[in-house]
Amino acid sequence: MTFSDLGLSPKVLSAVTDAGYTQPTPIQAGAIPHALLGKDILGIAQTGTGKTASFVLPMLTRLEKGRARARMPRTLILEPTRELAAQVEENFIRYGKNHKLNIALLIGGVSFDEQDKKLERGADVLIATPGRLLDHRERGKLLLNGVEILVIDEADRMLDMGFIPDIERICEMIPFTRQTLFFSATMPPEITKLTEKFLHAPVRVEVSKAASAATNIIQRLVKSGSKPWDKRETLRNLMKAEDAELKNAIIFCNRKVEVSELFRSLLKYDFDAGALHGDMDQRARMQMLANFRDGKLRYLVASDVAARGLDIPDVSHVFNYDVPIHAEDYVHRIGRTGRAGRSGKSFTIATKSDTKYIDAIERLIGNKIEWHDGDLSTVVASEGGEDDAPRRGKGAPRRAGRKDDDRKDRGERKPRERHARHSEDAAPATVREDQPVVAEVEVADIGERRARKDAIRSENTERKSSDRNEQRAPERGDTRPQRDSNRPARHRQEDNDTTVGFGDDMPAFMRIVAKV
Repeated sequence: MTFSDLGLSPKVLSAVTDAGYTQPTPIQAGAIPHALLGKDILGIAQTGTGKTASFVLPMLTRLEKGRARARMPRTLILEPTRELAAQVEENFIRYGKNHKLNIALLIGGVSFDEQDKKLERGADVLIATPGRLLDHRERGKLLLNGVEILVIDEADRMLDMGFIPDIERICEMIPFTRQTLFFSATMPPEITKLTEKFLHAPVRVEVSKAASAATNIIQRLVKSGSKPWDKRETLRNLMKAEDAELKNAIIFCNRKVEVSELFRSLLKYDFDAGALHGDMDQRARMQMLANFRDGKLRYLVASDVAARGLDIPDVSHVFNYDVPIHAEDYVHRIGRTGRAGRSGKSFTIATKSDTKYIDAIERLIGNKIEWHDGDLSTVVASEGGEDDAPRRGKGAPRRAGRKDDDRKDRGERKPRERHARHSEDAAPATVREDQPVVAEVEVADIGERRARKDAIRSENTERKSSDRNEQRAPERGDTRPQRDSNRPARHRQEDNDTTVGFGDDMPAFMRIVAKV
């Protein structure tokens, strides 16, 4: 079967021929004829089988008739990541070079103003991520009641990223009479419920078992210690061992921080590597992908943002620096190699804590993965490597130094000092032979201060007692004036003070003669 047998228009066939393709893949041969007839399609196929062209080519044929209106796109394609959305745009440009279609790309990290201008001109094809699409909708810049074809691509990835509620909202904004093309590599229960809700009598096109790995990919497990420097050393040894057959490779990590740490480590050891993860600026992400596609970078350290649907046709190796937590991600990761019938290799670095994840992957793909050089029972723990010597990284041992010694000293000294301070009322302490001289001096100083305080307290007590005796009632015949003990001290007159009123310091205003 050739593309000319599928019913595509001459303009589309010409573009496909210029791109160098003559025979469709199984998913393309099964989906394109039904899509041209306007039927809903549920397409299930492993990654790297040409799902993108299976909806791009029939959409181009159907869009040859009609014209888009301002802010009312004719078709809508939803993608889970910016990279996938940009890749679909490239496919429309490549295969639609004989068409005069307006294509709008709505993704994050790009100015709203430029996207608004494209929507105002009218978009025949709107490619978007769910979040940015809803932002434009809420700002009143987009109307979805003119959408004729809806494509939901990589639906299982949408589920993993939490986009299913957004997908449901968007589907409710689109006319009921639309055509829906639904593509996914796996079919978890949540995705099945979504298809039952929004697809009408769909044609199911399944060209391989869900979540199966390509048979032309050699898969191996590689043992490693659990420390970060163990895994980095294992990876470097693998890369050196495969150097003769390795053209380029994608190295997958589970977390963004691990992508950054591994990227810096590889640069330190003079590996030609780049990094790709979700926190990078959109322009930097696209530039990094372009450099890897063009062969300017040999290694790409990436998170799962690069695991789904990215069309990098000639990747020879995939290294899983971390075992994926979700078994389905393993299928998508290794699917970056062995594309379009080529052979590929994948190596997964595993530690003893990854056993349950490996078991889940083997249950999913239905096969046991061979070990590269012995299983985990032969792992020998290392004491660290040069990779972690220059800087303190995640998982690196704490270096013994002044801070640790100071902390230890403080921890030993403080309880002893606290005990000395709070035992003032106790009997005199006996000095042990092993007790530091500092503690002995401190105890002596405390006793001396205590004696001084007691002396001052006793003197004050005697003085107060003498004052109270002087304030008692005078004996008979005593004509001395008595002090008023009920008044504040500043208002009392001393016994020998004969001053009346202000004394010699009379204010000037009191000397003014009063007018009668």
